[in-house]
Amino acid sequence: MAQEPVAYFITFTTYGTWLRGRAPGWVDRKHNQYGAPILAPNPRLEAAQRAALRQPVYRLDEAHREVVLATILEVGARRTWPLWAAHVRTNHVHLILTARRTKPEKVMSDIKAWASRRLREAFAEDPQRKRWTQHGSTRYLWTEAALAEKVQYVVLGQGAPMAVFDHRRPRNLASETSPEAESAQYEAAEQEQPTPRTRQEDGR
Repeated sequence: MAQEPVAYFITFTTYGTWLRGRAPGWVDRKHNQYGAPILAPNPRLEAAQRAALRQPVYRLDEAHREVVLATILEVGARRTWPLWAAHVRTNHVHLILTARRTKPEKVMSDIKAWASRRLREAFAEDPQRKRWTQHGSTRYLWTEAALAEKVQYVVLGQGAPMAVFDHRRPRNLASETSPEAESAQYEAAEQEQPTPRTRQEDGR
């Protein structure tokens, strides 16, 4: 019997926030393997990607982040996918879970779809609103050591905590953000890096 991974480490970004060509570096489909070098910034490419966006950039404020985190927990419980960690940021989402006999691409697609549905219900958003980039990063974690390392990265390696789930703690870590701090987070969002190995798409 083929060995199954201990867990999947999944990352996806919000629409229009992580464009090809952007600083401080980026990857594409040909350069998204673990250990591959990050491509140098290309302002002209980034400008072209931004001009091609069909809708405004989508970012997650505190209320939206909490809905996304709750949805991840909901989907994981319904599908019996043990969730080890999740961190919903302003412009990207990290999550680590185990899903036996299910490909990580299917897991990511289902979570995106349900998160979009719950966001639409909670905030009366346009059903045609684009919220996520196409694709994302799906990495296999083959050992308990790798799982522990990535849980630590997801929970504590993202800067100030936003909407966080950590299986090692009895309660979720979620920020209580003032309007002033929320504004500062938006300004800093463009500098956030989901993970060097994320497959980047323009989200069109």
